[in-house]
Order: sequence, then C-alpha cells, then structure tokens
Amino acid sequence: MTTSHTSPNASSATAASAHDPAFLLELYRRLVLIRQFEDRVKFLFLEGSMPGTIHQCQGQEATAVGVCAALAPDDFITSTFRGHGHAIAKGLSVQELMDELFGASTGCCRGKGGSMHVGNLAKGMVPGIAIVAGGIPLAAGMSLAFKLRGSRQVTACFFGDGAVAEGAFHEGVNMAAIWSLPVIFVCENNLYGASTRVDLVMRNPRISDRAASYGFRGETVDGNDVLAVLEATRRAAEECRAGHGPVLLELLTYRRTGHSRRDPCNYQPKDEREAWATRDPIERFAEVLREAGLADAAALARIHAAVDAEITQAIEQARRAPQPTIADLTTDVFA
Repeated sequence: MTTSHTSPNASSATAASAHDPAFLLELYRRLVLIRQFEDRVKFLFLEGSMPGTIHQCQGQEATAVGVCAALAPDDFITSTFRGHGHAIAKGLSVQELMDELFGASTGCCRGKGGSMHVGNLAKGMVPGIAIVAGGIPLAAGMSLAFKLRGSRQVTACFFGDGAVAEGAFHEGVNMAAIWSLPVIFVCENNLYGASTRVDLVMRNPRISDRAASYGFRGETVDGNDVLAVLEATRRAAEECRAGHGPVLLELLTYRRTGHSRRDPCNYQPKDEREAWATRDPIERFAEVLREAGLADAAALARIHAAVDAEITQAIEQARRAPQPTIADLTTDVFA
C-alpha cells in the first residue's frame, strides 16, 4: 500500500475500553514521568548543576510513550538529541538517566554521552544520535540485519520534521523500501526545525505523503493522543513483522519548550502556543481515564506524587554518584 491517511477520530473512551486498566494507568504514569523529569532537569541546568546542554520534549510525551508501548522488549529504537522521553518510554530508569546527565560513571552511557546521547543497548535503545537524520540510515541497517537473521524484530526510528530535508532521510527510507525492511520511521512533527516553521521549507508539509514516492505506506496521526499513537504503531509493527515494511508514521505534536535550553521560543506565535496547550497529551489522557472510570482526581494525584518522589530520590543519588576518572578516558574507545 502506498496511500497516506489520517487515523479516524474514534472515541477515546471506546479506544480505552479495549485495553487493560493497569496498562492504561502505566501509560499515564510514563507520560507524567517524562514531563516531570524534563521539568526538573530544566531547573537543574538553569541552576548550573549539570554540564553540557539539553534539548527537551515537554508536550511530546505521547509520541514516545505510544510508540514504545507498541514494541516488543527486543525491538530497538534509534533516537535524536531530544531523547530523554524516548529513553524513559523504552524502559531506561530515571536513575541511570539522571546519573548520565550529571556526568556520573554510573550513568547509562557511563557519563560519556550526556543529554544528547542517552541510550542503553541492553534495553533496546541505541544511544541518541545528534546529527540531524543520522539515525535513519542506521535504523535501515539494523533492520536489514534483523531481516537477514530471520528475526521478527523491528526498529522504530525517531526523527523530527527538520530531518526530512536531509539527504540521509531520502537515502535511508529508499534503502528500507527497496529491501522491504522492518523499520518504522517515526517523524515527530512538532512544526519547527529549530526555529523554522515546517510550511516555510516544504511545499507539501504533510510529511507522511513522502512514503508514497518510495512505494510504501505513510500515515499521519494525532501525536498528542497516546492511544492513537499506540494503535498506529502496532499496525505498523505488524506490517513490518509480516515482511510488508517499512512504514512512515507522521506524529503531529508540539514542543512546549525551546529547541534547546537557551531558546526563548519567540518564534512560536502566542495563539498557536495557546491552541496546542489545549491539546496537552497528559491532560487529554487524564480525561480519558476519568471518563472511563479508571481513575479519579485523587488517584491521578497519587501518581504525580509518586513520580515526583522517584525523581527527587534519583537527583539526590545522582549528586553523590561517582564521576569518571582519568583512566576512563581510554575505556570504550574503539578507534
């Protein structure tokens, strides 16, 4: 199939009824965990407690959680410099991430990756690739390996709308198409490549349409609806496992923070920001849970409190975590 379409607007309550309540509450917890992790990290950087820089994903939590919840434990993801949410959604612990951001040797990449390169191969996440579109050909190569091995594994490759302008995007998706590779190309379209709005650099800003030109299926999905993302990814993963991949998912979302920590986001119009704030993925899913009778305000508040306590403990431990030594300069070096 080469058609591109938008997911039907099914009732959220109806969609929720198809899932186990415990699973839905875990989805909500992960959404909240990502948001509160990012909010706490923002202030830690502002106060100078952490080295390096950050690129955050507040507002985009449903893309990470919905995609990763649809994957099998042995499936892999590739990420970008905006990877904290992807890492948490794929199962990395708050502690190993916080240790990494503090530069500790107990971090997920032993303190050598920092914010822009978080990952854990044992948990199915290749450390983040900061080169725009750099993960796309890598994901195609990983999926080729899966196919040659006869594995049913799938790669989900996260990238932003700005990556579509890179040659690596076209080369990677074409390679995946001609070899029918089991890769889900996940474009988190938050409307801005750094500070440039997508419709200023694309005559056709519907990114999912590009799949048709390479001969495979694309789909545009409400990226702030975690259940819509989950179902779209499950469909895509089933196609890939059946040998009918790849699939391009365009997830429409919006970041509520700057491109990086020094970006005041003045290029985002006030009315646009306000409109997207009404579509906040966490608030929307909380309403779904309330309407389905799965959680009241008190239950949701307990989730927030537990998450806050988990992050506070991780910060306290990360502040005391051991830093790399001079001898670590020559470990994990392959060339």
